[in-house]
Amino acid sequence: MSQYREADFSRLKTVPIAQRPNKVEPSLLAHPPGADRSFAAFWDALPDILAARDLRYIVQQIAAAAGKRGVLVMLGGHVIKVGLGPLLLELLKRRVITHVAMNGSAAIHDFELAAYGGTSEDVAAGLSDGTFGMAEETGRDMNAGVTAGARDRLGAGEALARALGERPSLPGRDVSVLVGCATLGVPVTVHAAIGAEIIHQHPAADGAALGATSHRDFKRLAGALPDLHDGGVVLNLGSAVVMPEVFLKALTVARNLNGGKPANFTACDFDMQRHYRPRVNVVERPTLAGGRGLQLTGHHEILLPLLCWAVLERLDGHRA
Repeated sequence: MSQYREADFSRLKTVPIAQRPNKVEPSLLAHPPGADRSFAAFWDALPDILAARDLRYIVQQIAAAAGKRGVLVMLGGHVIKVGLGPLLLELLKRRVITHVAMNGSAAIHDFELAAYGGTSEDVAAGLSDGTFGMAEETGRDMNAGVTAGARDRLGAGEALARALGERPSLPGRDVSVLVGCATLGVPVTVHAAIGAEIIHQHPAADGAALGATSHRDFKRLAGALPDLHDGGVVLNLGSAVVMPEVFLKALTVARNLNGGKPANFTACDFDMQRHYRPRVNVVERPTLAGGRGLQLTGHHEILLPLLCWAVLERLDGHRA
């Protein structure tokens, strides 16, 4: 007798397809291009399924929050160095973004673009001979700005924006998020990780100044978070570790001081791959008290222009 048993498929119970709920039906499918080739037509042609549906939801929440609730944008360095600063500046000008929080890498790329007209060195080539991160002007000028800011009791973001504003020439003035925030009066904070950023290896680095200004910015971020309550939006753009950790601690400070607020906000992580800290510290845990958390995965230089263009379309009265 065989030791193998087989399931008797003749006894299986099937159900009529008409009685089965479906997740996909024709009205949700993508549309091919028609005569109208505008961005609005492209946006309307996307399928109303999975990530496209989530992206639409985020756009709706940002547009609804604009001018009414806080919209916090947290930045990793890659977002700036792949050229997305001008899009963020447009959202700042339209008063959509109410607070920008950068990790140190984002601040460095933004500062270099503004002050010297270029950024992003060849790390592998510089590492072999010890010249990686050793640009004299970057380390000297950013550390001078931070040190002066510590003396004047500024936050790191405010200090770096002031240092840029005092320069006689700014080749990248029009693309700098730091400069844009200062010009428009939007708070910008920079959250350092000592030893993780190239300006910390410069002879002019002052650990006490870096700590004092970054800690002040931590307090400022915590002070801004109550504006998210009941309808605000948090976007984590490309920071896998620093900003998710800082945000979680700032959130507990804000809730401790404000009776559990903020709650009922939308949190979304945008990155090229999914990481533990953004998922848990930005998307999941903060929205347990209400709201919704999402992750959208893709290259920043493609996904974030879609987001920004769609928000602007919606603000302008189109159907995005």
